[in-house]
Formats: sequence, C-alpha cells, structure tokens
Amino acid sequence: MGSFSIWHWLIVLLVIILIFGTAKLKNMGKDMGGAIKGFKEGMKDGADDVTASKVDDRRQVPGQTIDVQAKEKGPASSV
Repeated sequence: MGSFSIWHWLIVLLVIILIFGTAKLKNMGKDMGGAIKGFKEGMKDGADDVTASKVDDRRQVPGQTIDVQAKEKGPASSV
C-alpha cells in the first residue's frame, strides 16, 4: 500500500493519451501555459500599481485640500 511505482504512472499516462489524444493534450498544455503566463504578468502589474499608488499618496499637490474627520473629546469623567 505504498506509493505508485513508475509502471503505474506510465499506465495512467497511456490511458489519458488514449482517451484525450495527443493533439488535445498539446492544446490543453499550451492553454495552461498561457494562463500561467498571464497570471504572472497580472501579479507583476498589480504589484507595480500598488507601489505607484503608494508613491502618489505621499506626494502632495499644491492647492489640494485633504479632508479628515476630527473626533471630539468628551468631558473627562473621574471614577
């Protein structure tokens, strides 16, 4: 009941090739590679956007008003 041997994996691979065919497997591999490449590029672009927005937040434009919410302190109560 150990792990599968190389012969088990070769039989599984042979069955998959017989079911799907080599052309369909080739197309599936190409699509998967394209999806992974697109995901990596998206992650890279997202990281660049976050870095750029942090730099933009620090830069203050002259004449720009920054709105903040001030909290009022209530009367001090002694216990």
